Amino acid sequence: MKERLEKLFDLMKKENIDGIFLAKDANVRYVSGFTGSESYALVSKDARALITDSRYTEQAEQECEGFDVIKWKAPHPTLPEAACGVCEKYGIKKLGFEKDVLTVDFYDKLKENLKGIELIGTVGLVEKIRQVKDENEISYMREASRITDEAFNEVLNYIKPGVTEKDVKRELIYLVQKKGADDVGFSFIVASGENGSKPHAIPSDKPIEAGDFVTMDIGSLYNGYRSDMTRTVAVKMADERQRYIYNVVKRSQEEGVKAVRAGVECRLIDKAARDVIISEGVEGMFEYGIGHGVGLEIHEAPAMSPNSTHILEAGNVITVEPGIYIPGWGGVRIEDMVAVTKDGCEILTRSPKELIIV
Repeated sequence: MKERLEKLFDLMKKENIDGIFLAKDANVRYVSGFTGSESYALVSKDARALITDSRYTEQAEQECEGFDVIKWKAPHPTLPEAACGVCEKYGIKKLGFEKDVLTVDFYDKLKENLKGIELIGTVGLVEKIRQVKDENEISYMREASRITDEAFNEVLNYIKPGVTEKDVKRELIYLVQKKGADDVGFSFIVASGENGSKPHAIPSDKPIEAGDFVTMDIGSLYNGYRSDMTRTVAVKMADERQRYIYNVVKRSQEEGVKAVRAGVECRLIDKAARDVIISEGVEGMFEYGIGHGVGLEIHEAPAMSPNSTHILEAGNVITVEPGIYIPGWGGVRIEDMVAVTKDGCEILTRSPKELIIV
């Protein structure tokens, strides 16, 4: 935690703030180690405070080494009053806050209580540090990926005509937990047949049919960190068009992964994948960015958009997930999660990408 806080203090200095009030759960966990919810961290060069309620004080005292655990309760001290007490105790005069996280109502209450303290809105300070994972973080994501791979490989035996999308989702939830996940990494996507044209389709009661493509976007949560993988399989058979489109997406995804390395702009990863589909002239090319960062949250920086000039660094963990989506026909997406290295990347999700027919 010390190294993370030192990096945060460097960014705070550039923002001309001497303390910061953190409200996003992932950011609170990152700087304090607290794994619960309904908590807030207030840190400065001298202050380390974790503000929470009575449900979590014992847990916070066990998890947050070096932090003062401050309990807020109704009617007093309210959360803003508790934050004010920390600022007064440590002489904080310019307090940063996450303006993209706090509600206007919460901000107004803070402002009302923090007399004589200047509130300065910030965006993405902790998130910027979180982008570069250390080896411990990457090891958790390797394990989350291993669990996801095992669940995927086992669910292939379950998929057959007559089973519904919801059935497959439920089986996947069971399998990732059986294989050792703390929880699912996010709400799973299972889309079959024509539903596959919706990139974020909601699993339905639609029975899977012979000849369907089934797209599964799944991931695991392990020690706070997440994995993210998508595979598309065919049921019983795949016709010529299905095989062609599948192979275009596969080549697109592979070219995107090949382009990943430290020092490369994110837009060039997107371009490498997109150029394959453009060259084939296939309709339905993905309109979203090629991927996103993953870590304590399933979607975090860096954003892998077609216009992003953000430069990848060793330790970034990102997804590469092109797709083709054709209304009335269906879709194909293939996604891996990769850790950026100096000379390329480590592919964390290792399930086969050759077309599987179940």
